[in-house]
Amino acid sequence: MSQVTHDTRSPPPAARGHLLTEQSLPASANIDTMSVDQILACINDQDAIVPGVVRRAIPAITRLVDDVVNAMSGGGRLIYLGAGTSGRLGVLDAAECPPTFHCDPADVVGIIAGGDQALRRSSEGAEDNRTASCEQLEQLDVGQHDVVVGIAAGGTTPFVLGALDQAHDRGAITAMICCARDQQAAQVAIDHVIEIPVGPEVVTGSTRMKAGTATKLVLNMISTATMVRLGKTWGNLMVDLCATNDKLRDRAGRMLQTYCELSRDDALNLLDRADGHVKVAMVMHHRAVDAGTAQGLLDEHGGRLGNVITGAAVNAHLYSQSSSRLPSGS
Repeated sequence: MSQVTHDTRSPPPAARGHLLTEQSLPASANIDTMSVDQILACINDQDAIVPGVVRRAIPAITRLVDDVVNAMSGGGRLIYLGAGTSGRLGVLDAAECPPTFHCDPADVVGIIAGGDQALRRSSEGAEDNRTASCEQLEQLDVGQHDVVVGIAAGGTTPFVLGALDQAHDRGAITAMICCARDQQAAQVAIDHVIEIPVGPEVVTGSTRMKAGTATKLVLNMISTATMVRLGKTWGNLMVDLCATNDKLRDRAGRMLQTYCELSRDDALNLLDRADGHVKVAMVMHHRAVDAGTAQGLLDEHGGRLGNVITGAAVNAHLYSQSSSRLPSGS
């Protein structure tokens, strides 16, 4: 009687050799024989390509930011989602928004395949599960007021594509940031595609390099432009920060010194009375009100500092300074 054997081998992976991110870079073909300075010059030469590629994507990024601003203005969220390096970059950008712009941590969310432990320890196998994000999106109750941005350097990550499919089904606006695309992504309903084709990596397939740099730039652009449009800055000043450590306390104090014409001691005292909130302190000074009233005025004007203090008796010589120093409509 013959014995039946079972093939326990994993199914073959999808072929990805055609993707731009998987190609070999001629300029680094002999990198293992290069001197250190030659290796560094090679890397730097390739990095110099990235900003130009990102710049060409600005029209597509603009359309996405417009949708993100509209969504967040209506109480929606910006949700980043990715695996490996892409996921880590999304989580990083999301984590930086609350301290920089004093937004609620729930407003910008980062999800990485494999969970938070994947931030420190590689969990690359988690990206192959197309339905792994379903539970997380369900818990977040993703819906029509949200924007879900999938990040996938090669544009083929099942974890990301599955999430975008589900997000679309739940009514969310969907977007993908990628450095290459193929038919897999084309089969998913994606409202915005931000393609940044930076080309092959110095170390073949190591998308933590140029692809990662390009992705970081795009994420910075999306979150920063969104927060500026939501009134989280005054000119280029980070006035929506909350001074929770010595560095931020010093920065906030210097802003108040300059734009309220105060001594350092008086500026820091004002900051303390505003519980560390620069916007509140500014309004307290220029409108001669207490912290509670200042916060109420900001709430009435959608948090836009310029709209609150423009009508105040602000020292005339401050207004005579350049518009970049003291804007009135931000």
